[in-house]
Amino acid sequence: MPERTQDTGSTPRPDAGPPRQVAQSGSPATDFSVALLAEFVRLGVRDIVLSPGSRSQALALAAAEFERLGLLRLHVRIDERGAGFLALGLAIESGRPALVACTSGTAVANLHPAVLEAHHSVVPMILLTADRPAELRGIRSNQTTVQPGIFAGAVRLCQDVSAPDGSAGQAEAAVTLAGLAYQTATGTHTANPGPVQLNLAFREPLSAAVDLAADSSVAGLAVAGDTAGQGQPDASPPAGVAPPLLLSSGPRTVVVAGAGAGPAAEELARSAGWPLIAEVCSGARFGPNLIVAYRDLLGDADFGGQIQRVIVFGHPTLSREIPALVQRADVETIVVAPAGLEWYNPGHRVARFARAVAATDEAIAVAGTREARAWVGRWVMASRHILAQDTQLDTPPFGAYGMTRAEFAAMKAPVTRAILADALWRASWPHDRLVLGASRLIRELDTRVSGKKITVHANRGLAGIDGTIATAVGIALASQSGPEPRSTGTTRLLVGDVTLLHDSGSLLIAPGETRPRLQVVVGNDGGGTIFDGLEVAATAAPSAVDRVLFTPHRVDLEALAAAYGWSYTRAATRSALESALTAPVSEPTIVEVPLAR
Repeated sequence: MPERTQDTGSTPRPDAGPPRQVAQSGSPATDFSVALLAEFVRLGVRDIVLSPGSRSQALALAAAEFERLGLLRLHVRIDERGAGFLALGLAIESGRPALVACTSGTAVANLHPAVLEAHHSVVPMILLTADRPAELRGIRSNQTTVQPGIFAGAVRLCQDVSAPDGSAGQAEAAVTLAGLAYQTATGTHTANPGPVQLNLAFREPLSAAVDLAADSSVAGLAVAGDTAGQGQPDASPPAGVAPPLLLSSGPRTVVVAGAGAGPAAEELARSAGWPLIAEVCSGARFGPNLIVAYRDLLGDADFGGQIQRVIVFGHPTLSREIPALVQRADVETIVVAPAGLEWYNPGHRVARFARAVAATDEAIAVAGTREARAWVGRWVMASRHILAQDTQLDTPPFGAYGMTRAEFAAMKAPVTRAILADALWRASWPHDRLVLGASRLIRELDTRVSGKKITVHANRGLAGIDGTIATAVGIALASQSGPEPRSTGTTRLLVGDVTLLHDSGSLLIAPGETRPRLQVVVGNDGGGTIFDGLEVAATAAPSAVDRVLFTPHRVDLEALAAAYGWSYTRAATRSALESALTAPVSEPTIVEVPLAR
């Protein structure tokens, strides 16, 4: 969606209501920042992520005061890239947009990766980017670049706001601005939530002391401990939402659930009696119709070759078989997405798009017939048979009758990717969160783990490795502040070593801030082994592949953990891995799992 850029100046909207009484601090930048943050709190924002800088100091000091009063949770991060992804994780888990505040110049540019992920994943985010006033732009003033429009079409709205000067009506202008940003970011009147940029010009004096204890403008605001809506998006439906597209029993059908699909995909598959192909990060990987070994079956003429219709939820990204199925001329594809303006459409072959679908009464009735049960039943049985051919030891470490010699040897054997995937899946429970990085390991889980109704997150909007640690920290922190019993769970992040190193700066937690109940499980094979699967790896010189794709390293992860104040465990055998994953997690922990290339 193209951005909209506007200079709001200081003129309030006509319906902004009676003038707000705001204490005059002597710094218009501070007064405007206080009014802006107060309105965001009133609207339901609970978190602000801040990176340090001079031009944004009014926002920073105001945020610190709001935190002191228990009105906002403040998260300070040195690196803006990590700050943006922390806000992404907070929003993914809480369902509320988080604020991100930064100074001018390259600080703003460093938010771009998180903005892109939020855009493609349809996650709300509100950026407060400080800037020079008009008189300092275009004259090579220090730390000044063209910030309006820097995110191009990745933001739903870009407002270039003139520097406040203390004139009448600016508090109302701030209130109006916050309302517009919040409604746009959450998609209140559209089906397109996402990031919003408020580019806020400030001139000197850049800040003043802030004490809001007796300020009537913040009196009566909800406290930051409020958990209403925790883990849920804004419940108000966008205006003009069409009724669900009704699906008859019709042709031989499968349901596909990609990233972010949610339980609606499983509900449709179960009610209509259709096989369910649900990626591990879909939120729909459970239920009686789940087909785990879908890659093998989609390539089989007796299974995939018989499909006539596919209903796609979410964003499938973990296999080549799904887009190949959608592009078949003999398959009708219907794509379902409740939000967003960018539709999944491989090869431009999708027949129909819908915000919601539902099975007709006729389809639900047909689901109970022998023919319908045979269609889904043969898929389920074939999938189970394929998985049975690749079993790992599934006996608990200690049973009532002890362990056999073979079982004991297996427990002491080195960990494989399959063992790691199985162990992590078994260790996760409904009150936990599982976050999966972009590596070989997410595909390992997708090919083998059974159905389980647990919360799984992954940044699959662009499927990059940027900010994975920061995203998981945000998810962990938001989950801990939510309602029990889900707030008592553990967040586990599974990443490869390259993904960890790419975002290692996000391991830094500021002193005095809440530490996430997070376990980062690192499958360390010394580089980017995911690239071993590329076709070119079979023909290019091995030394060149190693140098420019595999990118080997010798980082000491135990020393890295110690440098950032994280606990560390090495799990080189299955027994050590089982112990690490089942141990109580009370502080941020890195679990290193050595893997063979």
